[in-house]
Amino acid sequence: MKLMFSFVGLCLFIAGCNPATETAATQDGNAAEQSQFISATEPEGAMAVGDARQSVEDDQSVTLVGLIGGSSKPFVEGLAAFTIVDAKVPYCAPDEGCPTPWDYCCETNAVKDNIATVKVVDENGKPVASDARELLNVKELSTVVVQGTAKRDDQGNLTVAASKVYVRPE
Repeated sequence: MKLMFSFVGLCLFIAGCNPATETAATQDGNAAEQSQFISATEPEGAMAVGDARQSVEDDQSVTLVGLIGGSSKPFVEGLAAFTIVDAKVPYCAPDEGCPTPWDYCCETNAVKDNIATVKVVDENGKPVASDARELLNVKELSTVVVQGTAKRDDQGNLTVAASKVYVRPE
């Protein structure tokens, strides 16, 4: 009987330890994934989003700076993707009664010429299937500097396939 209780106790102990090991491994995996895409230092020569929309060509290497926003939901669910807006465009102040200042509802006309989509991509150019907020530790109105390759659609909209993102401290 003692042997059976000892065996059950040992099984419970082992079962109790495995989740902690699994959690630690998962956290280490996230940290490794995170460090792959986060730049520790701010890249030099970042271009404002509005300037880039006017001058950057398709498949050109680019470094952009902007604030996460441009709509009430600037993050793409299930992907490390979001929109950024040129810092020269003023966002609505929360003290003006705006619950989502990052949607630029006071400046919608200015946003259309000063917005870009950022898709964090892996070494194969595939979008990273992870929430950008968690992967990069960002939120709405965070200022980011992104490095990557510019892509344009038929309407001239700018998307950056970003390999590195620097998040400016607030």
